Amino acid sequence: MTTQTAWAYLTVQQFTAKHTAFNTGGLRSLIFNEHTNGLAKSGAIVRIGRKVLIDETKFFNWVSAQNKAVA
Repeated sequence: MTTQTAWAYLTVQQFTAKHTAFNTGGLRSLIFNEHTNGLAKSGAIVRIGRKVLIDETKFFNWVSAQNKAVA
């Protein structure tokens, strides 16, 4: 029995093209401040050398958690 995992890693440009609610500058700001805003702890940002990838599922889980923290 094999397990298949659907990876959903996107670059910043791919992410902003797919999810138009986020612009490039705003997303880069979130990534730059990932250690203070909790994004790093969520595991949504993956770095391979200089390349920054975003895990869609973890990112939107983090977004949902931000909404609950304010409420």
